[in-house]
Amino acid sequence: MPPCRLYLRDRGAPSLPAVFRHPPSFVIHTRLRGNFRLQHTRLPCLQSRYRCFFSQFSLCTKGTKVAVNKHIVCFSHGSQLSTQSHDCQSSATSTISPPASNPQDYQPPGAGLISFLPASWTPYAELARLDKPAGTYYLYFPCLFSTLMAASYTNAPPLAVLQTSLLFFTGALIMRGAGCTINDLWDRNLDSHVARTRLRPLARQALSPFRALTFTAFQLLAGLGLLLQFPTSCLYYGIPSLVLVATYPLAKRVTHYPQFVLGLAFSWGAFMGFPALGVDLLSDPTASMAVAALYASCISWTVLYDMIYAHMDIKDDAKVGIKSIALRHEKETKTVLSGLAIAQTSLLATAGTLLNTSPVFLIGTSASTAATLGLMIWKVRLEQVSSCWWWFRYGAWFTGGGISLSLLAEYIYQGNRIDGQVEVPQSAWRELIYGHRPQLFS
Repeated sequence: MPPCRLYLRDRGAPSLPAVFRHPPSFVIHTRLRGNFRLQHTRLPCLQSRYRCFFSQFSLCTKGTKVAVNKHIVCFSHGSQLSTQSHDCQSSATSTISPPASNPQDYQPPGAGLISFLPASWTPYAELARLDKPAGTYYLYFPCLFSTLMAASYTNAPPLAVLQTSLLFFTGALIMRGAGCTINDLWDRNLDSHVARTRLRPLARQALSPFRALTFTAFQLLAGLGLLLQFPTSCLYYGIPSLVLVATYPLAKRVTHYPQFVLGLAFSWGAFMGFPALGVDLLSDPTASMAVAALYASCISWTVLYDMIYAHMDIKDDAKVGIKSIALRHEKETKTVLSGLAIAQTSLLATAGTLLNTSPVFLIGTSASTAATLGLMIWKVRLEQVSSCWWWFRYGAWFTGGGISLSLLAEYIYQGNRIDGQVEVPQSAWRELIYGHRPQLFS
Protein backbone atom coordinates (compact mmCIF):
# COMPACT_ATOMS: atom_id res chain seq x y z
CA MET A 1 0.00 0.00 0.00
CA PRO A 2 1.44 3.45 -0.84
CA PRO A 3 2.66 5.29 2.25
CA CYS A 4 1.21 8.33 3.96
CA ARG A 5 3.56 10.71 5.74
CA LEU A 6 1.73 12.99 8.13
CA TYR A 7 3.44 16.07 9.58
CA LEU A 8 2.24 17.11 13.02
CA ARG A 9 3.20 20.55 14.30
CA ASP A 10 2.60 22.31 17.60
CA ARG A 11 1.07 25.26 15.72
CA GLY A 12 -0.97 22.64 13.86
CA ALA A 13 -2.72 23.87 10.74
CA PRO A 14 -5.86 21.71 10.33
CA SER A 15 -5.71 22.05 6.56
CA LEU A 16 -2.23 20.51 6.25
CA PRO A 17 -2.45 17.61 3.75
CA ALA A 18 -0.66 14.31 3.89
CA VAL A 19 2.36 13.67 1.68
CA PHE A 20 2.76 10.26 0.07
CA ARG A 21 6.29 8.87 0.12
CA HIS A 22 8.27 5.61 0.28
CA PRO A 23 8.80 3.37 2.22
CA PRO A 24 5.25 2.32 3.15
CA SER A 25 4.92 3.62 6.67
CA PHE A 26 2.96 6.14 8.65
CA VAL A 27 5.40 8.68 10.08
CA ILE A 28 4.69 11.46 12.54
CA HIS A 29 7.20 14.31 12.68
CA THR A 30 6.66 16.56 15.66
CA ARG A 31 8.03 19.79 17.06
CA LEU A 32 5.96 19.52 20.21
CA ARG A 33 7.68 20.59 23.40
CA GLY A 34 8.43 17.73 25.78
CA ASN A 35 10.06 14.32 25.73
CA PHE A 36 8.22 12.46 22.96
CA ARG A 37 9.50 9.15 21.54
CA LEU A 38 7.96 8.32 18.22
CA GLN A 39 8.11 5.16 16.12
CA HIS A 40 7.28 4.33 12.50
CA THR A 41 4.01 2.45 12.38
CA ARG A 42 2.26 0.91 9.38
CA LEU A 43 -1.38 1.79 8.86
CA PRO A 44 -2.29 -0.39 5.85
CA CYS A 45 -5.90 0.70 5.48
CA LEU A 46 -5.04 4.29 4.54
CA GLN A 47 -5.75 4.67 0.86
CA SER A 48 -3.43 6.21 -1.70
CA ARG A 49 -4.34 9.29 -3.69
CA TYR A 50 -6.24 10.51 -0.71
CA ARG A 51 -5.75 13.87 0.99
CA CYS A 52 -5.71 13.37 4.71
CA PHE A 53 -6.46 16.19 7.15
CA PHE A 54 -6.55 16.60 10.89
CA SER A 55 -10.03 16.31 12.30
CA GLN A 56 -8.96 16.78 15.88
CA PHE A 57 -5.85 18.21 17.46
CA SER A 58 -5.90 18.97 21.17
CA LEU A 59 -3.06 19.40 23.62
CA CYS A 60 -3.54 18.38 27.23
CA THR A 61 -1.39 17.62 30.24
CA LYS A 62 -1.81 13.86 29.93
CA GLY A 63 -1.09 13.54 26.24
CA THR A 64 -2.13 14.35 22.72
CA LYS A 65 -4.71 12.73 20.47
CA VAL A 66 -4.96 13.13 16.74
CA ALA A 67 -7.97 11.65 14.98
CA VAL A 68 -7.45 11.17 11.23
CA ASN A 69 -10.83 9.96 10.03
CA LYS A 70 -11.21 6.53 11.68
CA HIS A 71 -7.58 6.14 12.71
CA ILE A 72 -6.74 7.55 16.11
CA VAL A 73 -3.10 8.09 16.95
CA CYS A 74 -2.36 8.56 20.63
CA PHE A 75 0.90 9.47 22.32
CA SER A 76 1.98 11.05 25.56
CA HIS A 77 5.13 12.15 27.37
CA GLY A 78 7.79 9.45 27.53
CA SER A 79 5.69 6.81 25.78
CA GLN A 80 6.02 5.04 22.47
CA LEU A 81 3.64 5.74 19.64
CA SER A 82 0.55 3.57 19.73
CA THR A 83 -2.31 3.27 17.26
CA GLN A 84 -5.91 2.25 17.50
CA SER A 85 -7.30 1.20 14.13
CA HIS A 86 -11.03 1.07 13.49
CA ASP A 87 -12.84 -0.28 10.47
CA CYS A 88 -11.72 2.00 7.69
CA GLN A 89 -13.36 2.47 4.33
CA SER A 90 -11.65 5.67 3.23
CA SER A 91 -12.19 7.06 -0.25
CA ALA A 92 -10.70 9.81 -2.36
CA THR A 93 -13.58 12.10 -1.44
CA SER A 94 -13.41 11.64 2.31
CA THR A 95 -13.57 14.89 4.25
CA ILE A 96 -13.56 16.11 7.80
CA SER A 97 -14.96 19.06 9.72
CA PRO A 98 -14.08 22.46 8.25
CA PRO A 99 -11.10 24.40 9.52
CA ALA A 100 -11.39 27.04 12.21
CA SER A 101 -11.37 29.80 9.61
CA ASN A 102 -14.43 29.62 7.39
CA PRO A 103 -14.39 32.19 4.55
CA GLN A 104 -18.19 32.06 4.44
CA ASP A 105 -18.27 33.82 7.82
CA TYR A 106 -16.57 36.87 6.33
CA GLN A 107 -18.64 40.00 5.78
CA PRO A 108 -17.16 42.87 3.72
CA PRO A 109 -16.88 46.18 5.61
CA GLY A 110 -20.07 48.19 5.40
CA ALA A 111 -18.62 51.41 6.76
CA GLY A 112 -15.33 53.26 6.94
CA LEU A 113 -12.66 53.89 4.35
CA ILE A 114 -12.41 50.31 3.12
CA SER A 115 -16.11 50.17 2.26
CA PHE A 116 -15.50 52.69 -0.53
CA LEU A 117 -12.70 50.70 -2.14
CA PRO A 118 -13.17 48.21 -5.00
CA ALA A 119 -13.76 44.66 -3.80
CA SER A 120 -10.44 43.50 -5.27
CA TRP A 121 -8.59 46.09 -3.16
CA THR A 122 -10.29 45.19 0.12
CA PRO A 123 -7.98 42.28 1.12
CA TYR A 124 -4.91 44.47 0.62
CA ALA A 125 -6.41 47.31 2.64
CA GLU A 126 -7.28 44.87 5.42
CA LEU A 127 -3.79 43.41 5.24
CA ALA A 128 -2.38 46.91 5.85
CA ARG A 129 -4.96 47.45 8.65
CA LEU A 130 -6.38 50.61 7.09
CA ASP A 131 -9.59 49.83 8.95
CA LYS A 132 -7.77 49.81 12.31
CA PRO A 133 -5.57 52.92 12.47
CA ALA A 134 -4.71 52.70 16.17
CA GLY A 135 -1.44 50.92 15.39
CA THR A 136 -0.49 53.69 12.96
CA TYR A 137 -0.95 56.28 15.70
CA TYR A 138 1.19 54.27 18.11
CA LEU A 139 3.94 54.06 15.49
CA TYR A 140 3.64 57.76 14.70
CA PHE A 141 3.75 59.23 18.19
CA PRO A 142 7.43 58.43 18.91
CA CYS A 143 8.30 60.21 15.64
CA LEU A 144 6.21 63.19 16.69
CA PHE A 145 7.71 63.28 20.19
CA SER A 146 11.21 63.30 18.75
CA THR A 147 10.34 65.96 16.16
CA LEU A 148 8.83 68.33 18.73
CA MET A 149 11.73 67.79 21.11
CA ALA A 150 14.20 68.53 18.32
CA ALA A 151 12.16 71.58 17.30
CA SER A 152 12.53 73.10 20.77
CA TYR A 153 16.19 72.11 20.93
CA THR A 154 17.09 73.65 17.55
CA ASN A 155 14.51 76.44 17.41
CA ALA A 156 13.32 75.04 14.06
CA PRO A 157 10.76 77.05 12.05
CA PRO A 158 7.13 75.91 12.33
CA LEU A 159 6.80 75.14 8.64
CA ALA A 160 9.76 72.76 8.81
CA VAL A 161 8.28 71.09 11.89
CA LEU A 162 4.89 70.74 10.22
CA GLN A 163 6.37 69.32 7.04
CA THR A 164 8.50 66.84 8.95
CA SER A 165 5.55 65.75 11.09
CA LEU A 166 3.37 65.12 8.02
CA LEU A 167 6.11 63.09 6.35
CA PHE A 168 6.49 61.00 9.47
CA PHE A 169 2.74 60.34 9.62
CA THR A 170 2.77 59.15 6.01
CA GLY A 171 5.75 56.94 6.77
CA ALA A 172 4.02 55.49 9.85
CA LEU A 173 0.97 54.64 7.75
CA ILE A 174 3.06 52.86 5.12
CA MET A 175 5.46 51.03 7.42
CA ARG A 176 2.79 49.95 9.87
CA GLY A 177 0.97 48.37 6.93
CA ALA A 178 4.17 46.65 5.83
CA GLY A 179 4.77 45.35 9.34
CA CYS A 180 1.24 43.96 9.56
CA THR A 181 1.63 42.24 6.20
CA ILE A 182 4.90 40.64 7.29
CA ASN A 183 3.29 39.56 10.55
CA ASP A 184 0.35 37.96 8.74
CA LEU A 185 2.69 36.12 6.39
CA TRP A 186 4.48 34.56 9.34
CA ASP A 187 1.22 33.80 11.18
CA ARG A 188 -0.99 32.70 8.27
CA ASN A 189 -1.23 29.14 9.65
CA LEU A 190 -1.96 30.36 13.17
CA ASP A 191 -4.44 33.18 12.64
CA SER A 192 -7.17 30.77 11.54
CA HIS A 193 -7.21 29.31 15.08
CA VAL A 194 -7.61 32.63 16.89
CA ALA A 195 -11.10 34.08 17.05
CA ARG A 196 -9.99 37.67 16.51
CA THR A 197 -7.72 36.94 13.54
CA ARG A 198 -9.37 34.00 11.77
CA LEU A 199 -10.92 36.18 9.05
CA ARG A 200 -7.78 38.09 8.10
CA PRO A 201 -7.08 37.99 4.34
CA LEU A 202 -4.38 35.31 4.48
CA ALA A 203 -6.15 33.25 7.13
CA ARG A 204 -9.34 33.08 5.07
CA GLN A 205 -7.27 32.60 1.88
CA ALA A 206 -8.56 35.76 0.20
CA LEU A 207 -4.95 36.38 -0.87
CA SER A 208 -2.14 33.99 -1.70
CA PRO A 209 1.17 34.31 0.17
CA PHE A 210 2.84 35.33 -3.09
CA ARG A 211 0.45 38.24 -3.58
CA ALA A 212 0.96 39.30 0.03
CA LEU A 213 4.73 39.13 -0.43
CA THR A 214 4.47 41.25 -3.57
CA PHE A 215 2.34 43.76 -1.68
CA THR A 216 4.99 43.86 1.07
CA ALA A 217 7.67 44.69 -1.49
CA PHE A 218 5.52 47.50 -2.83
CA GLN A 219 5.01 48.93 0.67
CA LEU A 220 8.72 48.77 1.47
CA LEU A 221 9.60 50.53 -1.77
CA ALA A 222 7.06 53.24 -0.97
CA GLY A 223 8.58 53.59 2.49
CA LEU A 224 12.06 53.88 1.01
CA GLY A 225 10.89 56.57 -1.40
CA LEU A 226 9.44 58.53 1.51
CA LEU A 227 12.59 58.09 3.58
CA LEU A 228 14.61 59.65 0.76
CA GLN A 229 12.67 62.89 1.30
CA PHE A 230 14.46 63.35 4.61
CA PRO A 231 18.12 64.33 5.09
CA THR A 232 20.55 61.58 4.08
CA SER A 233 21.42 60.78 7.69
CA CYS A 234 17.83 59.63 8.28
CA LEU A 235 18.42 56.83 5.79
CA TYR A 236 21.12 55.34 8.00
CA TYR A 237 18.92 55.60 11.07
CA GLY A 238 15.77 54.27 9.43
CA ILE A 239 16.86 51.17 7.51
CA PRO A 240 17.99 49.10 10.57
CA SER A 241 14.44 49.19 11.90
CA LEU A 242 13.40 46.80 9.12
CA VAL A 243 15.26 43.99 10.88
CA LEU A 244 13.10 44.48 13.97
CA VAL A 245 9.91 44.65 11.92
CA ALA A 246 10.72 41.31 10.26
CA THR A 247 11.78 39.49 13.44
CA TYR A 248 8.92 40.48 15.74
CA PRO A 249 6.63 37.65 14.54
CA LEU A 250 9.40 35.15 15.30
CA ALA A 251 9.76 36.48 18.84
CA LYS A 252 6.23 35.28 19.64
CA ARG A 253 7.48 31.74 19.08
CA VAL A 254 10.59 31.77 21.24
CA THR A 255 10.03 34.18 24.14
CA HIS A 256 7.27 35.33 26.46
CA TYR A 257 8.37 38.91 25.87
CA PRO A 258 7.70 39.60 22.18
CA GLN A 259 6.21 42.94 23.26
CA PHE A 260 9.73 44.09 24.05
CA VAL A 261 10.80 43.33 20.47
CA LEU A 262 7.70 45.16 19.24
CA GLY A 263 8.73 48.09 21.44
CA LEU A 264 12.16 48.19 19.84
CA ALA A 265 10.50 48.43 16.41
CA PHE A 266 7.57 50.74 17.18
CA SER A 267 9.70 53.17 19.19
CA TRP A 268 12.38 53.55 16.52
CA GLY A 269 10.88 56.86 15.46
CA ALA A 270 12.40 58.38 18.60
CA PHE A 271 15.73 58.36 16.75
CA MET A 272 14.36 60.01 13.63
CA GLY A 273 13.14 63.46 14.64
CA PHE A 274 16.51 64.95 15.55
CA PRO A 275 18.36 63.99 12.33
CA ALA A 276 15.27 65.02 10.34
CA LEU A 277 15.72 68.54 11.72
CA GLY A 278 19.46 68.59 11.16
CA VAL A 279 20.87 67.36 14.48
CA ASP A 280 23.80 64.94 14.19
CA LEU A 281 23.29 62.54 17.08
CA LEU A 282 26.81 61.14 16.75
CA SER A 283 28.43 64.54 17.34
CA ASP A 284 25.93 65.88 19.90
CA PRO A 285 26.14 63.83 23.11
CA THR A 286 23.39 65.83 24.84
CA ALA A 287 20.90 65.10 22.10
CA SER A 288 22.05 61.48 21.92
CA MET A 289 21.42 60.85 25.62
CA ALA A 290 18.04 62.57 25.43
CA VAL A 291 17.05 60.45 22.43
CA ALA A 292 18.16 57.27 24.25
CA ALA A 293 15.95 58.21 27.22
CA LEU A 294 13.04 59.00 24.90
CA TYR A 295 13.51 55.70 23.09
CA ALA A 296 13.48 53.74 26.35
CA SER A 297 10.38 55.66 27.46
CA CYS A 298 8.56 54.76 24.25
CA ILE A 299 9.58 51.10 24.61
CA SER A 300 7.99 51.05 28.07
CA TRP A 301 4.84 52.56 26.62
CA THR A 302 4.72 50.01 23.79
CA VAL A 303 5.10 47.05 26.14
CA LEU A 304 2.39 48.54 28.36
CA TYR A 305 -0.30 49.02 25.74
CA ASP A 306 0.54 45.81 23.89
CA MET A 307 0.30 43.84 27.10
CA ILE A 308 -3.29 45.07 27.38
CA TYR A 309 -3.81 44.21 23.71
CA ALA A 310 -2.42 40.70 24.25
CA HIS A 311 -5.10 40.00 26.85
CA MET A 312 -7.69 39.97 24.06
CA ASP A 313 -6.16 36.76 22.67
CA ILE A 314 -4.82 35.24 25.85
CA LYS A 315 -7.00 32.11 25.71
CA ASP A 316 -6.39 31.41 22.04
CA ASP A 317 -2.67 32.12 22.37
CA ALA A 318 -2.41 29.53 25.12
CA LYS A 319 -4.09 26.93 22.89
CA VAL A 320 -1.92 27.42 19.81
CA GLY A 321 1.35 28.01 21.64
CA ILE A 322 1.85 31.74 21.06
CA LYS A 323 3.89 33.34 23.82
CA SER A 324 3.22 36.76 25.29
CA ILE A 325 3.94 38.83 28.36
CA ALA A 326 0.23 38.66 29.17
CA LEU A 327 0.46 34.88 29.52
CA ARG A 328 3.72 35.02 31.45
CA HIS A 329 2.40 37.57 33.97
CA GLU A 330 -1.32 36.91 33.80
CA LYS A 331 -1.76 36.99 37.58
CA GLU A 332 0.18 40.21 38.16
CA THR A 333 -0.60 42.13 34.99
CA LYS A 334 -1.63 45.39 36.63
CA THR A 335 1.48 45.39 38.78
CA VAL A 336 3.63 45.05 35.67
CA LEU A 337 1.60 47.75 33.92
CA SER A 338 2.13 50.11 36.86
CA GLY A 339 5.87 49.53 36.77
CA LEU A 340 5.96 50.23 33.05
CA ALA A 341 3.98 53.44 33.54
CA ILE A 342 6.44 54.64 36.17
CA ALA A 343 9.34 53.78 33.87
CA GLN A 344 7.82 55.65 30.94
CA THR A 345 7.10 58.78 32.98
CA SER A 346 10.54 58.82 34.59
CA LEU A 347 12.42 58.27 31.34
CA LEU A 348 10.41 60.97 29.58
CA ALA A 349 11.27 63.44 32.34
CA THR A 350 14.91 62.38 32.06
CA ALA A 351 14.92 63.19 28.35
CA GLY A 352 13.53 66.65 29.06
CA THR A 353 16.03 67.29 31.85
CA LEU A 354 18.94 66.38 29.58
CA LEU A 355 17.73 68.94 27.03
CA ASN A 356 17.33 71.58 29.75
CA THR A 357 13.66 72.02 29.04
CA SER A 358 11.39 74.33 31.02
CA PRO A 359 8.82 73.37 33.68
CA VAL A 360 6.23 73.52 30.91
CA PHE A 361 7.65 70.29 29.50
CA LEU A 362 8.42 68.55 32.78
CA ILE A 363 5.10 69.27 34.45
CA GLY A 364 3.01 68.83 31.32
CA THR A 365 4.44 65.52 30.16
CA SER A 366 4.78 63.98 33.61
CA ALA A 367 1.29 64.97 34.73
CA SER A 368 -0.45 63.94 31.51
CA THR A 369 1.41 60.63 31.26
CA ALA A 370 0.86 59.66 34.88
CA ALA A 371 -2.81 60.67 34.79
CA THR A 372 -3.75 58.94 31.52
CA LEU A 373 -1.81 55.74 32.17
CA GLY A 374 -3.03 55.57 35.76
CA LEU A 375 -6.63 55.93 34.61
CA MET A 376 -6.19 53.26 31.96
CA ILE A 377 -4.59 50.75 34.32
CA TRP A 378 -7.30 51.38 36.90
CA LYS A 379 -10.28 51.18 34.55
CA VAL A 380 -9.33 48.44 32.05
CA ARG A 381 -10.99 45.08 32.61
CA LEU A 382 -8.41 42.60 31.41
CA GLU A 383 -10.86 39.71 31.30
CA GLN A 384 -13.12 41.61 28.86
CA VAL A 385 -12.03 41.77 25.22
CA SER A 386 -14.14 44.87 24.58
CA SER A 387 -12.57 46.74 27.48
CA CYS A 388 -9.02 45.86 26.39
CA TRP A 389 -9.76 46.96 22.83
CA TRP A 390 -11.36 50.25 23.93
CA TRP A 391 -8.42 51.28 26.07
CA PHE A 392 -5.91 50.15 23.48
CA ARG A 393 -7.73 52.07 20.77
CA TYR A 394 -8.19 55.34 22.64
CA GLY A 395 -5.18 55.13 24.93
CA ALA A 396 -3.02 56.29 22.02
CA TRP A 397 -4.85 59.60 22.00
CA PHE A 398 -5.03 59.99 25.78
CA THR A 399 -1.35 59.41 26.50
CA GLY A 400 0.21 60.27 23.15
CA GLY A 401 -1.97 63.32 22.72
CA GLY A 402 -1.15 64.61 26.20
CA ILE A 403 2.60 64.25 25.65
CA SER A 404 2.38 65.86 22.20
CA LEU A 405 0.45 68.87 23.51
CA SER A 406 3.00 69.32 26.30
CA LEU A 407 5.86 69.19 23.81
CA LEU A 408 4.06 71.68 21.56
CA ALA A 409 3.57 74.01 24.51
CA GLU A 410 7.28 73.74 25.27
CA TYR A 411 8.11 74.59 21.65
CA ILE A 412 5.92 77.70 21.77
CA TYR A 413 7.35 78.71 25.13
CA GLN A 414 10.92 78.36 23.92
CA GLY A 415 10.13 80.43 20.82
CA ASN A 416 8.58 83.23 22.87
CA ARG A 417 11.44 83.19 25.36
CA ILE A 418 14.02 83.63 22.60
CA ASP A 419 11.96 86.49 21.18
CA GLY A 420 12.40 88.37 24.43
CA GLN A 421 16.18 87.85 24.49
CA VAL A 422 17.21 89.00 21.01
CA GLU A 423 16.63 92.17 19.04
CA VAL A 424 16.49 90.58 15.58
CA PRO A 425 13.71 88.20 14.60
CA GLN A 426 15.57 84.88 14.97
CA SER A 427 12.94 82.81 16.74
CA ALA A 428 10.96 80.16 15.00
CA TRP A 429 7.83 82.26 15.00
CA ARG A 430 9.46 85.44 13.64
CA GLU A 431 11.32 83.50 10.98
CA LEU A 432 7.96 82.34 9.71
CA ILE A 433 6.61 85.91 9.69
CA TYR A 434 9.66 87.75 8.37
CA GLY A 435 10.83 85.00 6.02
CA HIS A 436 14.37 84.63 7.40
CA ARG A 437 16.02 81.46 6.09
CA PRO A 438 16.81 79.28 9.11
CA GLN A 439 20.47 78.45 9.58
CA LEU A 440 19.43 74.82 10.09
CA PHE A 441 18.66 74.33 6.40
CA SER A 442 21.17 76.78 4.88
